[in-house]
Amino acid sequence: MSKVIVIGTGTMGVGIAAGFLAFGANTILLGRDLEKAKLSLSKVEECADSINPAWRESGAQLIAGTIADWSDWENTDLIIETISERLELKKAMFSELDQRVPPSIPIGSNSSGFPISDIAQGLPTSYRMFNTHYFMPTHIVPLVEVVLGATSDPQMAEQICSLYRAHGKKPVLVKRDIPGFLANRIQHALMREALSLVQEGIASPDDVDTAVRYSFGFRYAAVGPMTQKEISGWEGMALAAEVIYPSLSNINAPPACVMDLVSTGKTGMSKGAGFREWSPEEAREMKQVYEIRLKAAFEVLKIAPELN
Repeated sequence: MSKVIVIGTGTMGVGIAAGFLAFGANTILLGRDLEKAKLSLSKVEECADSINPAWRESGAQLIAGTIADWSDWENTDLIIETISERLELKKAMFSELDQRVPPSIPIGSNSSGFPISDIAQGLPTSYRMFNTHYFMPTHIVPLVEVVLGATSDPQMAEQICSLYRAHGKKPVLVKRDIPGFLANRIQHALMREALSLVQEGIASPDDVDTAVRYSFGFRYAAVGPMTQKEISGWEGMALAAEVIYPSLSNINAPPACVMDLVSTGKTGMSKGAGFREWSPEEAREMKQVYEIRLKAAFEVLKIAPELN
């Protein structure tokens, strides 16, 4: 049975812990405060129940502890840090783990903004340190990016990928820690064009959503963009690209339609408004719909075997 330690009791830490617990791993959740860590266990179990209600039959244990006092590193397969997104805090945490954790145990950071090369810079055991980047909601979205830093051990990264596969995730190995890693770079390329189309008055935010969900986004639940073009043929794509590429947005900062929202505090559902107004009831309902659709999409991804 696998053993995984998650450091941090926030939303990301809870979801990551639930993902491992749901697939039968002994899971330890460490926080700064023991009582807060213990209170988070029910949230972990709730998320695990939503993924795999039968996880309790596996005999997997869920334990809370404090970062300062934990010492049971024996037989640990992976440690994942999910503390606040502040570089100085992450560097301090990794420096501490570098000294306290046996050097054979891999350590990952869920940071989306800071490359592991910066977090682990100068540490004696930086070879066993990686970005292990999740996507919210972490207990549902299958992807985890395992990112190599300048000194990370590729063989150890492959072992981490195998661990994730054994626990229901779909890892990808990113061989260099460039800004945004892999998925966020692709996502931001799409968002840059989508926001530019809204800024120029060519389409509404709702029409952008509809265009993505019911065309190529719909297809991507079946196969990714590379395989989809293998199916349809690259010659058509190449011809279209010659016409489309020169007119695509190449702005290097978010357009005014977004920055105006940010400057006025209209940053989305949590503030009651973004591109549209959201009542608390509408926001709650949309989040429920979102999670239901994600779970349904995850079931679609299981249909038909993957071809190697």
